[in-house]
Amino acid sequence: MANFDISKFDNLFHSVIKLETLDDARKFFEDICTIREMQDLAQRMDVARLLSQGKVYSEIAKITGASSATISLVNKCLMYGSDGYKEILERIKEED
Repeated sequence: MANFDISKFDNLFHSVIKLETLDDARKFFEDICTIREMQDLAQRMDVARLLSQGKVYSEIAKITGASSATISLVNKCLMYGSDGYKEILERIKEED
């Protein structure tokens, strides 16, 4: 993404960090996303969680219904991305 300027999304990111409760998040994402977009985002989080648990692609596909392309994309982000998945998965694990 050579000409991709992530700062163009700062208004969105600032909005997300202002969410205080699970109910706030549900309402916000119901308004801002389509059902399909929310399903895709939720699926990616499930895939990331399962990958971080050491599950293999075939098992993840069976559990989540995700395509191998989606699993591969999430895996690439986990291995070479900005650590966003890793950080949030760690925070979620700490809450459990």
